[in-house]
Amino acid sequence: MRQDKGISLRIRDFSLAVALVAAGFLISGSRADAASSPEAQKVLRELDAASLQFRSAQADFVWDTYERVVNETDTQRGAITFKRRGSSTLMAARFFDAPNQPASKLIVYKDGELKMYQPKIDQLTEFAAGKNRSQAESFLTLGFGGSGAELEKSWDVTFQGMETISGVQTARLDLVPKQQKVKNMFSHVTIWVDPGRGVSLRQQFFEPNGDYRTTNFTNIRYNAAVSGKAFDIKTTSRTTVVRH
Repeated sequence: MRQDKGISLRIRDFSLAVALVAAGFLISGSRADAASSPEAQKVLRELDAASLQFRSAQADFVWDTYERVVNETDTQRGAITFKRRGSSTLMAARFFDAPNQPASKLIVYKDGELKMYQPKIDQLTEFAAGKNRSQAESFLTLGFGGSGAELEKSWDVTFQGMETISGVQTARLDLVPKQQKVKNMFSHVTIWVDPGRGVSLRQQFFEPNGDYRTTNFTNIRYNAAVSGKAFDIKTTSRTTVVRH
């Protein structure tokens, strides 16, 4: 996979956000149902209510990244944890190269900082969100605890109907960024969200160059107790720290 540069590109690693998009595989369905439609407004208001009840979510994920130039798909697997703390959301994503093995990569968002730790090379890379903090957290809560009102602030929302995934009735929402700097990263994002819990079962991120990322979330644990230690990264005096 190519090396990301800067906080704006590293935000892509959220979706997990998160992720968690197809050359020529644009989502079928009409864009005629705008966010102002009764169906879309119903879903957005359900997300408002779910956001008030959201405390945490844990899930396993499979993250497929398609690169159009080489016509290849890279698959990563892992587990992700979200926790609401005050008005902020914490996130930790662990990637595993094989079952029953230690994490090969850990990405944590906490206190306005995005950190990625790679145990094999014992390197910690840190990005301070700074003025991009609100943008970072808007990606972070995309389909996990974010309200409908927050979606409407950052995205033009299109309701594309209801769809059952793994026995769960989800609302499929297509999101077009309102900010040009975000649109330069992603032309649009599609999420399949359970409106009652405010959690995503699937996300697709489409890039302008034709690359896309699909993340499927399974084994979702909603509002279960989550230790604050889940968002800690253990390093040593020998760990190489790179700051951006």
